[in-house]
Amino acid sequence: MKNWDSLDESGVCNAEKDCEDAYRVCQSLDIPFHQVSYVKEYWHDVFSNLLKEYARGRTPNPDILCNKHIKFNHFHKYAIHTLGADAMATGHYARTSQEDEEVFQQSHTVRPSILFRDRFEKRNSVRLHKAADHLKDQTFFLSQISQDALRQTMFPLAGLTKDFVKKIAAEAGFHHVLKRKESMGICFIGQRNFENFILEYLEPKPGNVVSIEDGTVVGTHKGWFTLTLGQRARIGGQRDALFVVDKDVATGDVFVAPTTNHPALFRDTVRTDRFHWVAVDPPPDLVRTQMMECHFRFIHQMPLTPCTVTLNIDGSVWISLSQPIRALTPGQFAVLYKGDECLGSGKIIQLGPSEYTLQKGRERLLAAAQNKEPQSPESAS
Repeated sequence: MKNWDSLDESGVCNAEKDCEDAYRVCQSLDIPFHQVSYVKEYWHDVFSNLLKEYARGRTPNPDILCNKHIKFNHFHKYAIHTLGADAMATGHYARTSQEDEEVFQQSHTVRPSILFRDRFEKRNSVRLHKAADHLKDQTFFLSQISQDALRQTMFPLAGLTKDFVKKIAAEAGFHHVLKRKESMGICFIGQRNFENFILEYLEPKPGNVVSIEDGTVVGTHKGWFTLTLGQRARIGGQRDALFVVDKDVATGDVFVAPTTNHPALFRDTVRTDRFHWVAVDPPPDLVRTQMMECHFRFIHQMPLTPCTVTLNIDGSVWISLSQPIRALTPGQFAVLYKGDECLGSGKIIQLGPSEYTLQKGRERLLAAAQNKEPQSPESAS
C-alpha cells in the first residue's frame, strides 16, 4: 500500500523499499503480491486535514487518521470487496474480543475448523484490547477505527512480544526485514526539519513570541503552526531556554515560559469533539449516570492517568484528570481505557485553565480580599 508520492516533494520516502520488502516476503511464502495506491485518498483524507488543523493552531495526529481513513477504510474495503478476502490481518500489536485466548501462550495450537466469516454473524460489539506486549501496544493508534473494520480484522501479533516476532522472522529467513530500522515519527517528513517541511505547504504568518509571565515580546516566529505546546522555542538572540505554553491564533502571539515544567504547561481538564466509541455506543454506566471513571492518555506510551469522563448531549466529552498533565495539546486525541480495553478516542478541541492561570486567579482574589478591609464606625458615619 502506497500512501505518499515521493515525487511530490524533495524528501526521501521509503515507499519503494517497503514495496520491495513485501514482494520478497510474498515470494518466499509463495503467496500473491498485490499493490494498491492511496496517494489521492491520503492527501484528501489525512494530509489536507493535517494542514487545516495546523492552520488553526492545533497539532494533529496523522497516524490515527491514516488508520481511520486509509488502512481500516479504503484498504479494508479493497481487501474484502475487491480481493474477496474474509478478513484482513495487520501487524499491529493489538487484540480484539474475537481473538482466541491461546494466542497469548506464544505456542502453536491447532484451532477448531470454524470459518473465520462465521464469527461475523454474532452481532455483539467487537472490543479492542491491549496486546500482550504492553511496551509495543498500538491500540492508541487504532482508537478511531470503525466497528465494521474491526469485526473483519485479525491481529496475529496480539499475544506475541516483539522479540518473539523477530525470532519467527529469523527462522523463516526474512533477514532483509529484520535489518530495517523501526519507523518513528511522521513518515512523509522523514529526516527533514519540521518547520521547513510545513512552510512548503502553509504561508508564513510571522508573529510575536511573548513571555507569559510579564507580557514582554522576546522574539518572533514564522507561524504558530511551526511550534507546538511543550516544545523548546528556538529564538534568535535568546540564550536562555524558553518553552511554548500557549498560542493566540487571533493575534498570532505564541506565549513562552522559562522552564520546561512551568505551571502554565499543566492542566487537568480537556474537552473533545464528538467521541468515537470503538463499540459504537458509549459504555452503559456512562449513559446511565453521565459520568464514568477510567484512564486517559493523549500520547502513545505515556503512562495512563485516572480520570472522570462526563458525557455531553452532543456526544462530546469533558475529561477531568486526577492530576495535572504537561502540554495537553488541542488537535491530539484523548484516548480512553477501561482495564485493558481501549474504549475509543476524541480529538481535543478545548483545554481547561492552566495551573498558572488558576494560581494567578487565587492571588488576585487574595489581594482583593486584603484590600477590602472592614470599615470603621467613624468612616461609616
